[in-house]
Amino acid sequence: MAATEPISLPASWRSFYELTKPRVVMLIVFTSIVGTLLASAGMPPWDALICGNLGVGFAAASAAVINHVLDERIDAQMSRTKRRPLPTGKLSARAALAFAFVLAVLSMTILVLFVNWLTAVLTFASLIGYAVIYTVWLKRATSQNIVIGGAAGAAPPVLGWAAVTNSIDANALLLFLIVFVWTPPHFWALAIARKDEYAKVGIPMLPVTHGVAFTRLQVLLYTVLLVAVTLMPFVTGMSGLIYLGAALVLNAMFLWHAWQLKVSERAHLPMKVFRFSITYLMWLFAALLVDHYVHTTQHLGGAASGILSI
Repeated sequence: MAATEPISLPASWRSFYELTKPRVVMLIVFTSIVGTLLASAGMPPWDALICGNLGVGFAAASAAVINHVLDERIDAQMSRTKRRPLPTGKLSARAALAFAFVLAVLSMTILVLFVNWLTAVLTFASLIGYAVIYTVWLKRATSQNIVIGGAAGAAPPVLGWAAVTNSIDANALLLFLIVFVWTPPHFWALAIARKDEYAKVGIPMLPVTHGVAFTRLQVLLYTVLLVAVTLMPFVTGMSGLIYLGAALVLNAMFLWHAWQLKVSERAHLPMKVFRFSITYLMWLFAALLVDHYVHTTQHLGGAASGILSI
């Protein structure tokens, strides 16, 4: 039998897919899933796990598409973004907005019908926070844009938790705090690498307004703060020694990267720190999950032993 050509999506569908910023959305959904799993002693209800995170994912994708539309002008002037579907004319802004609307409606419908109203309201607030408040106002208004706007990006673990409990728990807010404090050193590393492009389009990112040296210091200081915040799950009893060990190793690595960025002007370091920060967050949340289920299994095993001994 003759070999067949690999099936590929039409160019227009690939462009719609690109508009959703799939890598960013995957990280968002991952942290939301972690929130869902940590909120449950065992496996969470299927509607919370599947429908909850599907709704969060659709909302994140919708926000990403709106971000593309609102940033079309500046995207066309930056080398990193000028090949996106809207600046290249592969898709129109009207088609993109229609796509964003469909994704948002799907998200809210799923969350309201199959999860709960609290998760739907919080998810919609996060969508507006990133797509409108951050993109339209904060991004162009202040060098602290990513700090203030980071609240929207830090919400997914809370959304995943609320999908299970229909409440906002203190442990969920601790997950929010971790992502919130992680965001500035993560993004400012990228901003250093793209400083000239942000300056060209008039976006007041910290390296543009305060200089690269100051931003490098802020990355280090926020990383120190992140170390303290990521130890809180162990201190509060939310997690145990497995998480603590992983957090100590990951924090030592992040501190080393941030210190190297502070003392060295090697051109490749900002992007190296940016990429490592993504790996850092994924492994940190993975450690939370492993620790959670190891302790859950031990607790259930102990309870079973106690019953058998009666």
